[in-house]
Amino acid sequence: MNFSDLNLSKQLLNALNDLEYITPTPIQAKGFPVIMSGKDVLGIAQTGTGKTLAYLLPSLRQWQFSKSRFPQILILVPTRELVAQVVEETEKLTKYMNVVTVGVYGGANIRTQAEQMRDGLDIIVATPGRLLDLALRGDLVLKGIKKLIIDEVDETLNLGFRHQLLSIFDILPTKKQSLMFSATISEEVEALLNDYFIAPTKIEAARTGTPLENIEQRLYHVPNFFTKVNFLDYLLANDLEITKALIFASTKKLADQLAEQLEEKYPDAIGVIHSNKSQNNRFGTVQKFNTGEISVLIATDLVSRGIDISEVTHVINFDTPEVPENYIHRIGRTGRADKNGISITFTTQHEENYKVAIEEYMQTKIPVFELPADLEISTVLTLDEQPKVDMPNVLVKLPKREDVGPAFHEKSAKNSKVNVRKDWKKMKMDKYGKPIKKGQKR
Repeated sequence: MNFSDLNLSKQLLNALNDLEYITPTPIQAKGFPVIMSGKDVLGIAQTGTGKTLAYLLPSLRQWQFSKSRFPQILILVPTRELVAQVVEETEKLTKYMNVVTVGVYGGANIRTQAEQMRDGLDIIVATPGRLLDLALRGDLVLKGIKKLIIDEVDETLNLGFRHQLLSIFDILPTKKQSLMFSATISEEVEALLNDYFIAPTKIEAARTGTPLENIEQRLYHVPNFFTKVNFLDYLLANDLEITKALIFASTKKLADQLAEQLEEKYPDAIGVIHSNKSQNNRFGTVQKFNTGEISVLIATDLVSRGIDISEVTHVINFDTPEVPENYIHRIGRTGRADKNGISITFTTQHEENYKVAIEEYMQTKIPVFELPADLEISTVLTLDEQPKVDMPNVLVKLPKREDVGPAFHEKSAKNSKVNVRKDWKKMKMDKYGKPIKKGQKR
């Protein structure tokens, strides 16, 4: 099947030809007729399978020109980077259409975004928090929404946007088509489907947790952090196939530590992105990585879903992710657009349980490779890796006190006097021989 076999408009086909897109992916081919039918849809597909076009193409095919300045299509995504990505893809597809697309997210000037709302728009792509802010301020009117699309809904819920999503559902029109795309199905996702979707049709391109077939997976057992750094340095220096490497770290602190270890040897080739970086810094770093100005990008799981980068030859998991789903999302950043990719995972003894959970989730084993014989194995341990000594908590029994009573000490001479009430009448009699009476008041 080609895109020309789908019921697409001439404008969309011309845009696809310009992009050199010829054959739809399974999720695009399966989803198109169902979405065109107007049914609510739950799409299950892994990262890198073309989910964005799967919902954009039928939505744009059904879009109709309107003189209203209120949007007809609402697309909710979890991260700022994903907002920019979806807006870019939409603008490419609407090159020959009179469609205005606006993206909004937190961290940017809300007044500037409000001005964009007043100028009129057809499609709005947003993170849940900023969309709700604009709607409650009255800058954005949602009464014209005909399609609600939630992309990466599992990650949206993981980031704590459930309350905002429910508030958005409450202010949207009742009559609309709702589309939800996710890589995994959790209890929270099921709850949203049951409460806010009408008999949704499930479209699954591949079994949940199945990695792309064109990704070669490798796993290495590495003893500690500094040996991981040595091995990463070894790979970057000796593996000539690594031309564009995306390295994932579990925390912002670890990402910064890793960058510090590598920047001295690769000063102009390393970039870092995580939630503590400014928005301009994040966009700029991704742009440099996209254009090849830097060849190594270190990222956290928080932004892993919002990075749409082509030509990534290797994904390196510097640490084994605790959540099995995150492993799938990480390695899905390579092997995109029918190209082959390689994922490399470093696992310590402490992370062995994480590896086992990932293999159970994928229902397959990750091939284990031996470390190079000439790799320097470090014996230095970080504070977190150093063994903890458990000191026994011995309770000492105090001797029993025999004479227990209130505390007592002798008073000083100054304070040892006893107050005695004086008999002034007797004292006057003894002194003057007669009682002294007060004189008559004058």
